[in-house]
Amino acid sequence: MSTLLWIVIVVVAVLVIGAIAAGAARRRRSAALQTGFGPEYDRTVERTGDRGAAEADLRDRLKRHDELELQPLTEAARTRYSEEWMATQEAFVDDPQMAISRADQLIQRVMRDRGYPVDDFEERAAVVSVDHPQVVERYRRAHDIAEVSGAGRAETEDLRQAMQDYRALFDELVEADSEVSR
Repeated sequence: MSTLLWIVIVVVAVLVIGAIAAGAARRRRSAALQTGFGPEYDRTVERTGDRGAAEADLRDRLKRHDELELQPLTEAARTRYSEEWMATQEAFVDDPQMAISRADQLIQRVMRDRGYPVDDFEERAAVVSVDHPQVVERYRRAHDIAEVSGAGRAETEDLRQAMQDYRALFDELVEADSEVSR
C-alpha cells in the first residue's frame, strides 16, 4: 500500500474515533442534565421543542446559578419564616385569595434572603430549578394560580392546590439542614 493510502486510513480512523468520543461526551452531558434537572429537563425540552436548545437553556441556568452567592438561612430566619408560613396557612381558611398572595410574597422574601434573584418570576423559576428541580413546576403552577386569583378568577380548590404547591418549595427553601448545592 502506498503511504498516501495509509495516511487516508489513519485520518479516517482518527475522525471516526473523534466522532464516537464526541457523541459519547454529548450523551454524558445530556444524561447529567437529565439527572440534575429531573422533570424540569423534560419540561424544557417540550417547551423549546429542541433538545439542543433545551440543554443550552439548562446550561445557561447552571451558569447563572453558579454566579449567585447563595446561602442557607440563619436559624432565626428559619424560625421567623416558619412562623409566618403557619400564620399564612391559618389565614387561608378566612381569606384564601389573600393567603395565596401572602404565600407568594413570603416565598420571594425567603428566596431574596437565600440570594436568589427575585425581580422577574421566570428568572426566579429558572434559577431555583437548579437547586429544586422536583418542585419548580409546582412553583410555576402556584404562581399562575396566584395571578389568576389576583384577577378574582380562581376557584377555592385551585387556591388550595396553590397553597400546597407553595408549601413544597417553601419547605425546601427553609428546611433546617438547607445547604447551598452545586
